[in-house]
Amino acid sequence: MSPNTTSTNTQTPRSRSQDSLKIRHSLLLLLAALIWGTTFVAQSIAARSISPFTYNVCRFYVGALVLLPVAILVGRKDPLAPNYADLPIPDMRPKDARIRDVRTSGILCGILLFLAGGLQQAGIEYTTAGKSGFITALYIILVPIFGLFLHKKCPPLVWVSVALAVIGFYLLSVKEGFTVNRGDILTLASSCMFAMHILTVDHFIPRVNGIQLSCIQFIVAGTLSLFPAFLLETPSVSSIISCIWPILYAGILSSGVAYTLQIVGQRGLNPTLASLLMSLESVISAISGWIVLGDSMSSKELFGCALVFTGVILAQLPSIRIRKRK
Repeated sequence: MSPNTTSTNTQTPRSRSQDSLKIRHSLLLLLAALIWGTTFVAQSIAARSISPFTYNVCRFYVGALVLLPVAILVGRKDPLAPNYADLPIPDMRPKDARIRDVRTSGILCGILLFLAGGLQQAGIEYTTAGKSGFITALYIILVPIFGLFLHKKCPPLVWVSVALAVIGFYLLSVKEGFTVNRGDILTLASSCMFAMHILTVDHFIPRVNGIQLSCIQFIVAGTLSLFPAFLLETPSVSSIISCIWPILYAGILSSGVAYTLQIVGQRGLNPTLASLLMSLESVISAISGWIVLGDSMSSKELFGCALVFTGVILAQLPSIRIRKRK
């Protein structure tokens, strides 16, 4: 056996370590998708006994409390750690500029998260957890479309994804007489807000600490939710206590733990693989809704889900080709 053959078939300790790291990070992202997918069930349960904005006030503030000590610790140790960029040099900008960027990004993202979360929670009152998960996943397709307004190119394959997603949404949501469920419309509007939220994060994340940004956005979103909660709803301690477990699940696991898993999992992992793993939350939401809540879909709705998921996957393929060219 020649030396070249031996070197080809034998992995170095470093390559084995990298493969092991990729597997661990993939499992972390899969766990995050599992948490996010099952959170739709928690939201659906909460919608039966607590108003949307009251629920969001609680979950966003719980998420902020969970992330606050992590944001302080990580920000002191390695300001660039959560930014996915693996930049070799520290942030040399003045401290005031860094604080201003974190504050600005947190406020803007918090406003969008308030709108997205409010629309999603209001919509889930009128639809199932599974349908909500698939319609929310449309943000992956909407991101490159909205990016056109920021002069970002939209690959042709994305338009195929859009066509599949539109057909899928029609099969999933449009009833006889061309009527659409109110909850599906609200969830679609929520997906648009999530797409704008992602573009905003994409703009700021190279310059700020990701966990600090997330913590601030939860504080802002929770504070903004207070106004409609007291103006349009009648919050009560009893309703909050009755939904304490769905609130804690969404606040601690979905907002705090899953976001941190995403932060850690995406580092050193192919972004396309990462997004594919996280997009499984739509499938998990449908499965968990069927198991826990007894939700069911017709064959037409299931086919619509399949088309939406196919569109979501195809929308991410152009980035694979771009990276291969590079």
